Amino acid sequence: MVRLMDIGLERLKSLIIEMADYSAETVFLAIDSYSRGEDLTDQLYARAQQIRAMEDEANELAVEIIARYQPVASDVRFLKSCMEISYGFSRFGRYAFDIAQVLRIFGDLSLCNKVAVEEAGAYAKEMVKMSIKAFVEKDLEAARKVREMDAFVDRMYFSILKKAAQTSDYDMKCMISEILILRYLERIADHATYIGDSVVYIISGQRMTKSSL
Repeated sequence: MVRLMDIGLERLKSLIIEMADYSAETVFLAIDSYSRGEDLTDQLYARAQQIRAMEDEANELAVEIIARYQPVASDVRFLKSCMEISYGFSRFGRYAFDIAQVLRIFGDLSLCNKVAVEEAGAYAKEMVKMSIKAFVEKDLEAARKVREMDAFVDRMYFSILKKAAQTSDYDMKCMISEILILRYLERIADHATYIGDSVVYIISGQRMTKSSL
């Protein structure tokens, strides 16, 4: 027998999946625009605003379900996690916009070495995709893999930061833009990790820590 609450839960899940796909497209667009040197600031701002509106809709629906049906146990975990996950996707949109702003502020970066950013960007893309897969398929292995991958993006960011601090002849424009974008990618990776952690919580009720790996 289908509960009335189940209809609401399914609607919420569909909204989160829609939000996931749109936010992933937004992140990928931002990363690729940096590689191409294409200023998409206005487009990415509009996308970030749309994702924020979707977050508000998801949260309002979750609160409505809680107020109307007073769920318990696993349903409560799911609703709480959906609110956390929608926030993570909202941050994807914000950091995608921040990446675009770097290009607008600094202008032509075609002479900069983009290897580190492109490598970190590829990892961030994969983490975003895997975090979505974990949610849609309730895949514990994918959720845990996202957390493992996070360490690579962290290392890349701190490696470039250390290089910038120790090198006096490193081009300032390239250095600052690279550090900023790597920082935004590092935050995207962090939020992908949090989404994966929320999936683990939905399935098992266990909150992930470093010792849980």
